[in-house]
Amino acid sequence: MALQQHQLHFVLLPLMAQGHLIPMIDMARLFAERGVIVTVITTPLNALRFKTIIDRAVESGLPIRLLQLRLPSVEAGLPEGCENVDCLPSREMMTNFFTATAMLQEPLEQLLGELQPVPSCIISAMAFPWAAETARKFQIPRLVFHGTCCFSLLCCHNILQYKVAESITSESEAFVVPGLPDRIEITKSMLPGNLPQSSGDLKNIRDQVNEAELTAYGVVVNSFEELEPKYVEEYLKAKSGKVWCIGPVSQCNKEILDKAERGKKASIDEKQCLNWLDAKEPASVVYVCLGSLCRLTNSEMIELGLGLEASGHPFVWVIRGGERYPEVEKWLADEEFEERTKDRGLVIKGWAPQSNSSMRNWLHKFWELESAGLDDVPGSKLEGGENIGRVEKAVNRVMDGGDVGEETRRRVRELGERARKAMEEGGSSYFNMTLFIQDIMQHQASKELPIYVTTTKDEIFF
Repeated sequence: MALQQHQLHFVLLPLMAQGHLIPMIDMARLFAERGVIVTVITTPLNALRFKTIIDRAVESGLPIRLLQLRLPSVEAGLPEGCENVDCLPSREMMTNFFTATAMLQEPLEQLLGELQPVPSCIISAMAFPWAAETARKFQIPRLVFHGTCCFSLLCCHNILQYKVAESITSESEAFVVPGLPDRIEITKSMLPGNLPQSSGDLKNIRDQVNEAELTAYGVVVNSFEELEPKYVEEYLKAKSGKVWCIGPVSQCNKEILDKAERGKKASIDEKQCLNWLDAKEPASVVYVCLGSLCRLTNSEMIELGLGLEASGHPFVWVIRGGERYPEVEKWLADEEFEERTKDRGLVIKGWAPQSNSSMRNWLHKFWELESAGLDDVPGSKLEGGENIGRVEKAVNRVMDGGDVGEETRRRVRELGERARKAMEEGGSSYFNMTLFIQDIMQHQASKELPIYVTTTKDEIFF
């Protein structure tokens, strides 16, 4: 008989932000469905956002547990109860937030030492570079989880590797991202927070994050191979093969309750939203949701709304809560925007469930690539007063039924079907999750004293 392996136990440590928490919870359920014991560690207020989903998973027999650590918010200079990035009073307090999360290392290590069975690996957010040291102490692999796609990850990797952005002084100067299958041109102002454009304390955090990722055992990505085959292949080369695309993990949500209760409580009644949608023609509604960490200014958000109105197409527009966009709230009321667009517009203020950020990010770029040469199509950010016309034309191009719009929508439907198949048994993401579990199992076995049992002359099991 073969050596019986110890039960696999994955510890998930998500960043306290919706784009990380939601797919991490989905991923936990998928691993648990494969028989892996999963422990998700977060803070009390974040745990409340997912308690009902976890409770249902446990009741169904899945080996998941949700453990809580107190986030020292006040000690780090944050308001009491500020436990999620979407609760920060301003972006300037991100440094305080990262300080608070780093203070979780000691209590986390104490908790890990008490967990049974012994953890097999840690899957953490890239924003927790200190998790690398924790993993070394416990002699277990540390995987970095990315909720975005291989396209953006490869862009970031190559920009850092080639140091291409460091010599550019202007925020608006365009440069070509090196080493990509396609020609991608961006500006320094478009770079995410882990790339060279921040300074001071954030720069120190950025450097720690990038250094810790270099020493990570591997990367788990919420994407699928059929979405971006060239970029998956190139990112695999960049990371020496230790990349597992296991998404879109949102496909694990089969029940309506699970879909509706991912993250915060929705700010609109589910029946009200469905009734509104049912009154519209199939595939006629534009859904606009820029995420809970949207960085557009108040004026840019207003222009976005006016562009949607000018397009003449039905739309659902999700706006983050009024504390982030007070001027937008005032404008909505003063201009009676919701009243004058009520027949074809639905404005949702606050939280609205969104299935997959990887698809959102990639499809945005897909839109840009497919529309190359069309100067009036909006890029990665809105700027200037002409935004109203740009939004109007971009929406019309996709929704009016022309060749570009029809082809874009056809390919999006096709990608949606491929995403579903990727997660099914026999699909690429299902297979990649199997490979990942086997990899961690083999790594765990390599640390134990092997027992050799010969069953035939030619077969040896470990």
